[in-house]
Amino acid sequence: MRTTTRQDDRETPTVSPRNPAKTSLVVLSSVYLLLLAWIVLWKLGVPWVGGVYRVIKLVPFAPSGDEGASTPFEVMANLALFVPFGVYLGLLAPSWAWWKAAGAIAGASMVLEATQYILGIGSSDVTDVVVNTAGGLAGSGLLALARRKLQARTATVMTRVCAIGTVLAVLAIGIFVASPLRYLPPPDAAVVATHTRPWRT
Repeated sequence: MRTTTRQDDRETPTVSPRNPAKTSLVVLSSVYLLLLAWIVLWKLGVPWVGGVYRVIKLVPFAPSGDEGASTPFEVMANLALFVPFGVYLGLLAPSWAWWKAAGAIAGASMVLEATQYILGIGSSDVTDVVVNTAGGLAGSGLLALARRKLQARTATVMTRVCAIGTVLAVLAIGIFVASPLRYLPPPDAAVVATHTRPWRT
């Protein structure tokens, strides 16, 4: 009697290798979002809560109530702050349509504005939502131009650019925080504030 053995074909589960570029982008974008929240909410000052300054400005750019018109510096600063948002979003979600990216950027901006109101630490301004969304879309546009030129190398090159930009931003913020600037109590909280909770102006 001749016996035959048959070896069963077993499927070996495949494990997707980690993508170092994607991991780097997630880390860099997380650092950026932390810095963005710190700048928008606390203006690079010591984080604090329990403020009483709650203002909603519904008229963009123009004066509204006790709030004055948006200054060109404020507009340009908010625009520049959100340009990296559009770049990171485009790299992490390259298949998103522009309107979906615009919704995500506007949503993130509204969350920051709502947080300012909830914590009572600043003015919630519609101008900021409009300008921040425009800045994020400008970043998406820059990424689109980079894709046309760099093609398959876009992710690699832009990840390096983002890394350099993040390092420079962290260094610049570190120098600013360490610089000998004047500290004052938080706005509208001068009576109850102490020197243990400084506020940078």
